[in-house]
Amino acid sequence: MIRLEHSKTPIAAKIKISGSKSISNRLLILQQFCPDLILDNLSDSEDTQVLIKALQSQEEHINVGHAGTAMRFLLAYFATQQKVTKIITGSKRMQQRPVAPLVEALRQLGAKITYLGTKGYPPVKIHGFSQQIAQINIKAGISSQFITALLLVGHQLPLGLDLHLQGRLISKPYVQMTIDLLAQLGVHVAVEEKRILIEPQQLKPQKINVEPDWSSASYFYSALALAPVGSTCFLYGFKTKSLQGDARLVSWYKKLGVETQETSEGLQLKRVEKEIPSHLSLDLVNNPDLAQTLVVTCLGLGMSCDLSGLQSLKIKETDRLQALKNEMQGLGATLRITGSSLHLSRQQNPLQSATIKTYQDHRMAMAFAPLALKVPLMIENEAVVAKSYRSFWKDWEKMGFLINYKTGFYKLMGKSNKR
Repeated sequence: MIRLEHSKTPIAAKIKISGSKSISNRLLILQQFCPDLILDNLSDSEDTQVLIKALQSQEEHINVGHAGTAMRFLLAYFATQQKVTKIITGSKRMQQRPVAPLVEALRQLGAKITYLGTKGYPPVKIHGFSQQIAQINIKAGISSQFITALLLVGHQLPLGLDLHLQGRLISKPYVQMTIDLLAQLGVHVAVEEKRILIEPQQLKPQKINVEPDWSSASYFYSALALAPVGSTCFLYGFKTKSLQGDARLVSWYKKLGVETQETSEGLQLKRVEKEIPSHLSLDLVNNPDLAQTLVVTCLGLGMSCDLSGLQSLKIKETDRLQALKNEMQGLGATLRITGSSLHLSRQQNPLQSATIKTYQDHRMAMAFAPLALKVPLMIENEAVVAKSYRSFWKDWEKMGFLINYKTGFYKLMGKSNKR
């Protein structure tokens, strides 16, 4: 647990964030089919390390812990390899996160997969593959990672892949990211409104420098929005034109007082004098990972907000909608949630100092951290940030935040408990 507050001085920081976790994990799967593919600036996240270890392992049993992306990508990768037997499992929470749509699609293709626990959930056993057909159907409204997992292996299937999407596609930019990466590596992907077609093709080896992680950048935009006017933060290596859909936050945070100037070395963020709207309404069906960050920013600015398109948040590392409601109430806020949306009322009273539970969810810890600009916070299990951003607290100190390491995480960072 840590105690977090801010020095109250204007921020003037320079931050370097490692490569995008989403891009890194996709490229690591593709690298299995093209060993001459060279990858620079891979994410240093725990999730990416889990994936690397699993791909290198000769063991039959694979435990991915909390890494949902690794679970889905590895399931599709191993299930479409001939004469491969693997058992893939994860943490208690991972065994509550559904994989049935992906398993059913892989079975349609000819994969032999058996559930070893509750039907529709990990752990699963993979024991053989022989492609029978190319045309398969998959529900598009549960997780875009199911679709991406199939696209990543489609080009190497003997009959290719003819994927038909059922229902409204969520997190569409993440599917587009996968298609763009395949195109960059020479794979032609034919896309129709509800159909994606990939013929058998070979990847073209090259060197790729992974762009920095935009989801991680969102916490610095949130901090700048809550910081004194004139505060600045430089983010090395970022470009506004990105494969990552979360780059869209630039326009949203402009409305909240954060200007972005692109340079040859990265992005200069600045908190400017600006009249802030009293309400924010967004459909985040394409950017659900930004919901926690945005609602906390709105709370800190004294705004109300309505965020929709959040149905996938219930099957993340935790039920993020319920977790947000719980922790917002502890701060004195009023948050109403449905199965796919949240609705924050405008704060009438000063924020209360509170202890933020993280629910084994990295984004809970990082999304609430900027709020320490307004009120001191305690954050439980702060080490959870390593799942996507190992140096987060070190970089947070560069932003002027004062961190009292009570237990645990200072050991991971090699810090003394005396501050």
